[in-house]
Amino acid sequence: MTDLCPCREELLVPHRRHLPRPARTTLIVGGLAATAARAEAPAGSGDYDVAADPTREPGRPLGIDGGYGTRSQFETAVRLPAPNPTRLTTWSLTPLASLMGALTPSGLHYERHHSGVPTIDPARHTLTVHGLVRQPKRFTMADLRRMPAVTRRHFIECSGNTGSEYAGPTAPDVQRSHGLLSTSDWTGVRFADVAAQVGLDPDARWVLAEGADGAVMTRSIPLDKLMEDAILAYGQNGEAIRPEQGYPLRLLLPGYEGNTHIKWLRRLQVAREPFMTREETSRYTDLMGDGRAWQFVFAMDAKSVITAPSGGMRLDGEGFHEVSGLAWSGRGRVTRVEVSADGGRSWRDAAIEGPVEPKCAVRFSLPWRWEGGEALLMSRCTDDTGYIQPTREALVARRGLNAYYHYNGIMAWAVAGDGSIGRAAA
Repeated sequence: MTDLCPCREELLVPHRRHLPRPARTTLIVGGLAATAARAEAPAGSGDYDVAADPTREPGRPLGIDGGYGTRSQFETAVRLPAPNPTRLTTWSLTPLASLMGALTPSGLHYERHHSGVPTIDPARHTLTVHGLVRQPKRFTMADLRRMPAVTRRHFIECSGNTGSEYAGPTAPDVQRSHGLLSTSDWTGVRFADVAAQVGLDPDARWVLAEGADGAVMTRSIPLDKLMEDAILAYGQNGEAIRPEQGYPLRLLLPGYEGNTHIKWLRRLQVAREPFMTREETSRYTDLMGDGRAWQFVFAMDAKSVITAPSGGMRLDGEGFHEVSGLAWSGRGRVTRVEVSADGGRSWRDAAIEGPVEPKCAVRFSLPWRWEGGEALLMSRCTDDTGYIQPTREALVARRGLNAYYHYNGIMAWAVAGDGSIGRAAA
């Protein structure tokens, strides 16, 4: 039966005059708003005329976004793609300087791919758990969703985040220097609950996690870590996990390097020893200064960065400015963040926004009075193990200059007399 109710038709099929038009920009001419064409609206938004006085005319009707929602056409932050020759084996960087609070919107979470983003039907996807178990099982997504769920807030950081800084200051802004970091609310099933269903062999020590992407990404994970706090995540920030982040299922290992959080998870093989895959021999292993290989180093150490004011910004005048940034540790909770405006000669404690959760990024802030001269802004954090974020010199002394992964040295932003901000050696 056809529903001919005109009001229902208006709700389900937006009138052509209500659809987003080709992107435009608004100019102020003689105090009045005028609309001029531009190439396209920012990603994730539509473009609409801007009323001279929004109190004198109705706004857009409900539903013209198709039911999912868009962001304002005046917000332009996007992930920055790496300048790699291929779009399949590459990464993109979170615009940390544009974030509010510590949580990263799902659409701005950094990406790292080794063979593109697969399209997977959740109705056909399964997770096989086998090896040193009493009863091997294959779980469907429906099986996993019937199990008790947990939601936890954790960061994920690529172990190569800021890796180029071993050689000295390189990145001009915080997106390029630290953008392989993002924080989300993750929802899923605890690995420990899945393990209880298959029964673990007493000799089990390691688990091979395998993804369903074209690279068939695999990593060996210590069983103790999986039993402690691992989540088989199918949700991110209140909705289904995004394809770029592993839809329909990803392994979430709080505090561990991002490469171990296997996306599009399809298999977990329990064993006595690590599997020595490509990703833990020729990759994700560092050569130390003394020639030894630094292997199976998983936890991301305490780290912080000032996101505002930061590279590429300019202070708009003397007086008080808020210094703000992010701090995190893969070994526990951040307990202290200090800020220096004189290159580390003196430090002041910053305020940390709460609640402070384990293995989760936090926002810190400190009011600072700029007198108009040169300044050198730095931050360092301490976690609840007592570990203090080191200088670059201290890292190089321990690891040499052949290392690339797990760089967590203090970063400095140089404020010039005209208020412009750039990189400097810490």
